[in-house]
Amino acid sequence: MRWLTLYARSRRVPASLAAVLISAVAVGALARIGGGPVDPRLSTLALAAGATALAVGLGGQDLALDRTAAIGWIPRRAVHVLLCGVLMGAVLLAVQTMGGQPASTAFVVRNSAGLMGLVALGAAWCGGPYAWIPPFASLSLSFVVPLAPDPATQVVTWMLLPPGTTAGAWTALVLAVAGTTAYAVGGPRR
Repeated sequence: MRWLTLYARSRRVPASLAAVLISAVAVGALARIGGGPVDPRLSTLALAAGATALAVGLGGQDLALDRTAAIGWIPRRAVHVLLCGVLMGAVLLAVQTMGGQPASTAFVVRNSAGLMGLVALGAAWCGGPYAWIPPFASLSLSFVVPLAPDPATQVVTWMLLPPGTTAGAWTALVLAVAGTTAYAVGGPRR
C-alpha cells in the first residue's frame, strides 16, 4: 500500500482532488445563483476545470525514472486515466445533486470520458505540464462555435450536445479510447 501513497503524492493527487472539488462547488454555487434550468455549459465548465486540474498528474517528477522502472506502466497509466474520469464525474454529480440541479448522468459520463481522453492525448503529445491544452482548446471551441445540425459542427461542439446525440457520444468515445491508449502505451512526452 505504500507504493500507492507514494504514487499518489508523486502525481500531485491531493492538490488535484482539492481543485476538482473546489471547481465543482464553485460551479454548483453559480448554478444556484442562476436558479433557471440546468445549463450544460456550467457542468461542462466544471468537468473541464477538473480535467485540467487532474492533467498535471499524468506526468511524474522524473520521466526518465518512470521509463526505467521495473513495473508495468501500461495498466497503471490506463487505470490512472480511467479513475480520474470517474472521480471527476462523481464529484460533479454529488455536488450538483446536493444543489438540487443535477445534470444528467449520461451527459456527465460522456463528457468526463471525452475530456480525460483529451487530457491523456495532451500528455502523450505535449507532456504532463501541458496536458491541459487540448481540453481547454476543445472547451473554447465548444463555447464559441454555434450549435448546428451538421456533423462537423456536432463533432466540434460534442461537449454541449444533449446526451442522446450520436455525434457527441462517438466523439467522446473515440477521444477516450485514443487518449487512454496513447498515454498508456507511450506515457507522457518528455
